[in-house]
Amino acid sequence: MSFSTWLHEHYKEKGPVMWLAFALEALAALALVLLMFLTCADVIGRYFFSNAVDGAVEMTEIAIAIIVFAEIPVITWRGAHVVVDIMDNIFGNALVTFLEGLSNVVIAAAFYFLGNRIFVEAARSMRRNEVTEHLQLPIGYVIQYIGVMCWIAAAGTLVWGLYRLYRRHGAPAVA
Repeated sequence: MSFSTWLHEHYKEKGPVMWLAFALEALAALALVLLMFLTCADVIGRYFFSNAVDGAVEMTEIAIAIIVFAEIPVITWRGAHVVVDIMDNIFGNALVTFLEGLSNVVIAAAFYFLGNRIFVEAARSMRRNEVTEHLQLPIGYVIQYIGVMCWIAAAGTLVWGLYRLYRRHGAPAVA
């Protein structure tokens, strides 16, 4: 089976979004594998050689940030968030559609403004040359990455909301 065939079988997204989803999930998977190796090396070093990996906590924190914020945009445009719909049967379709659209706008705005604020903090961190304590890694780049992922999630939320609204009003499904 070719890679392209595998990709089209496992990703429902179309076009560049499919490739972006794959790239973000590959980044998260790579960070998770590296985190696993780091943890194994740290435990083996600590218990068998009485010497832990220097900076393991910092690398773990950065890897977790990479994993979490790589998956946020993918979860957003797939609409895979936890949704509580116990009141949908009580409300009419029009109100449910309105509330869904409103929540998409509010979530997208929150991601956008959060990304802006995070980017301001990243710029400040880079201006001050802030680095991690043990490894002296510049932290501003990680903060910028988080801000960019928030912006991508904001765009994904709006696109997902528009798609759902378009589909709800009887547009044919795209196969």
